[in-house]
Amino acid sequence: MRALGGITSIAISHPHYYTCMQDWARAFACPVHLHAADAEWVMRSDGAIRHWHGETLEIAPGITLLRLGGHFPGGTVLHWAGGAEGRGALLSGDIVQVAADLTKVSFLWSYPNMMPLSGATVRRIADTLKPWPFERIYGAFPTRQVMADGAGVVQRSAARYIELLQGSQA
Repeated sequence: MRALGGITSIAISHPHYYTCMQDWARAFACPVHLHAADAEWVMRSDGAIRHWHGETLEIAPGITLLRLGGHFPGGTVLHWAGGAEGRGALLSGDIVQVAADLTKVSFLWSYPNMMPLSGATVRRIADTLKPWPFERIYGAFPTRQVMADGAGVVQRSAARYIELLQGSQA
């Protein structure tokens, strides 16, 4: 990592990934940005941890954290305006989960138990992402990336998800 220029900030989407963030922060002398809504899940406090409030936090020019909630109240994605050759990229973790069909994303409250989020929550997530342009979505797992029309994929997937929750199976 140092050979590539180092790390100036660490941002973590939600508590499932908190693990050894303090050690990485010390190794690279940088802060860890976590949404305050998930502060109770930090098991080892550290001066490097920065709990942020609100709906967005720009951690560097063109790099903005967006609180979407859902999976966890502070569930965060990272919008990278310069990603995808300037067309924008979303680093989503599993807050917006890239599906096996890479033309779709999903939204779950509990992945191990396959428990869905409410339609209202999914609509709020989709509406929150609407003003942020992004071509690509980099999901939580190596083969889970949307390489084209990421913003459209989110909007279409959210609409279908809500439609299915409401019982419309056309």
